[in-house]
Amino acid sequence: MAVNHERLLALQLPDHECAWTQRDCQLYALATGFGQDPLDERELRYVLEGPGFLVSPTNAITLYYDDRWMQESGVNLAMSLHGEQRNVFHRPIPPEGRGRVSSRITGIYDKGPGRGLLVVCEQVLRDATSGEPIATNIITNFARADGGIGFSTGSAPTPHTMPTRAADTVVEGVTRPEQALAYRLCGDRNPLHADPTTARAAGFSRPILHGMCTYGFAARAVLQGACGYDPRRLRTFGARISSPVYPGDILRTEIWQDGAVVSFRTSVPARDNVVVINNGRADVVAGS
Repeated sequence: MAVNHERLLALQLPDHECAWTQRDCQLYALATGFGQDPLDERELRYVLEGPGFLVSPTNAITLYYDDRWMQESGVNLAMSLHGEQRNVFHRPIPPEGRGRVSSRITGIYDKGPGRGLLVVCEQVLRDATSGEPIATNIITNFARADGGIGFSTGSAPTPHTMPTRAADTVVEGVTRPEQALAYRLCGDRNPLHADPTTARAAGFSRPILHGMCTYGFAARAVLQGACGYDPRRLRTFGARISSPVYPGDILRTEIWQDGAVVSFRTSVPARDNVVVINNGRADVVAGS
């Protein structure tokens, strides 16, 4: 059955409530590569409790999990991929808090029969008490089996153009063999990332790392390479998830800085430099 675009655009879901603690933020930091050098005091601020504790901005994607929009979309979930991710950070995430999340479909882009359908969902996380926005989560789902509905909300967004010069900064991050087992404790329990049988059935030799874990590693690299580890400087962050990562891979993130615009790309040197995060763009502000 074809996706009903009118129903999808009119979809209204009740707000979703959530809460988090400092421990949740520490777990996310560890699961996305922070603290690999236990003597680096800049990274310790993300994992060690105390008055200078910091929260990685992309932690916003795990403070709540509300995928009802996908369940209600009508797409073939077994043939769907998390294709792109973008975040807007309105203010620093507090180490502990309560939030309210609203979700709505903001875009449908038909690529044609046999070519798939893009469905974009915008989720806004607000402080439960004040109502002030904390972060906006923009998810692009690539429904590979649902193209050909004959409707688009406009022209599909074009990917960020990458610089052609050599990178200004390169940051490496080491994923551990158990990295996916750690990241799944942040909320995404998809067996593809933990169960070898499920992974083989999906065509992989072994469980793969969550795309959002790789995304978090890239954010850590940009925080290090372009923000001096100051999360207040990172205002937006987004990229395409282009290839899977296997736990144990070393990730190489190239960073280009042109004023307030930071471009980035992450690859795996040991696997023929396959690009796993592409067309990355972050907007940063000067440090205080």
